[in-house]
Amino acid sequence: MATENFRAVAEWAEIGDAIYRPYDTYSSGMKARLKFSIATAGFPQVLLVDEALATGDAAFNRKAKDRMNEFLDNAGTVFIVSHSASTIRNHCNRAMWLNAGELLADGDVASTSAAYRRWTKALSLKDRKKASQAIRHARKTYESPEIFLDSEVAERLN
Repeated sequence: MATENFRAVAEWAEIGDAIYRPYDTYSSGMKARLKFSIATAGFPQVLLVDEALATGDAAFNRKAKDRMNEFLDNAGTVFIVSHSASTIRNHCNRAMWLNAGELLADGDVASTSAAYRRWTKALSLKDRKKASQAIRHARKTYESPEIFLDSEVAERLN
C-alpha cells in the first residue's frame, strides 16, 4: 500500500526522477508540487493549504485547482491561507482577514474579500491614507464574537 501511495504522489507531483533526490535539492516549485500532492493524496478531516494554489506554472495551477475542487467535494474542513482574494472567492464559503495577527473580518467571502482587495489596492498604489482607512473601516465594522470557556458557561448557568 505504501508503494502505491508513493507512486501516486510522485506521479501527480510530476517532478520525474527528482523524487529520488534529497528534498533540499528541489526548486521551490518542485517542493510546492510535492507538498500539495502529499497533502491531497488522502481525504483527512481537516486540511490546511498555505498558498499552495499560488505557486507553480499555469499548468500546475490548473491541475491543483482541479484537485482542490475534487478534494473540497470529499473533505471535511479545509483552511486555505492565501493572499489571493480570487482563490478565496473560488474555493471558500467563509473568509477571515488577518493583518499583523489581528482579525479584521470574519464572514461571507464577498464582503471580506472586497474589503481585503480595497486595502491591497491602496497598498499597491502606495496610498497609505486609503490603506489605513480600509483597516480602520474593517476594525469598525467587525464584531468579534464572544467566546466563553466551559467553566465560564457553567458559572453563568449556576
